[in-house]
Parts: sequence; C-alpha cells; structure tokens
Amino acid sequence: MNTAHFLDFLYELGAILVMLLIFLSLIRALAGPTAPDRVAAINIIGTKTLVIITLIARIYGQEYFLDIAMIYALMSFITTIGIAKYLEKGALD
Repeated sequence: MNTAHFLDFLYELGAILVMLLIFLSLIRALAGPTAPDRVAAINIIGTKTLVIITLIARIYGQEYFLDIAMIYALMSFITTIGIAKYLEKGALD
C-alpha cells in the first residue's frame, strides 16, 4: 500500500467517523432540553456536513465540491443566525 492509497483510506475513515459524530449530534438535537441547545446541535451538524463534503472533494478529486461546501456553509450560517434571532425576539423583523 503506497502513501496515496493510505491517505485516501484515512480520508474515508475520517468521513465515516464524522458521520457517526453527526448521529450523536442528532441525538443531542432531539434530546436538547432548551431551544438554544438544539440550535447549537444543528449548527454542529451543519459544520460536520461541511467537513464530509470537503473530504469527499479530496477523495474523488472534484474541486467543484468545494464550491458546494462553501455555499452550504453560508446557508448553514444564515440559518443559524435567523433561528437565533427568532428565538431572541420572537420574530424575524
């Protein structure tokens, strides 16, 4: 096994481990006692999904996945800010 195959194996293993961590975050999002706990868990899920997308871009050598990851990160950030504002004020005004 040469270095390139070993690195690809590590990237794939990392993606699988991050997916398992997403399921743990999902449990936190479902069981969170307060709404801010749930928002934080959902934000963590979005961040870990971003990591998986970038690992997939590296594994398959497809650079356009990085563009998708950046758009996903922006959408996740805007959604988190919107939910936090709604929880604070009760409206999105």
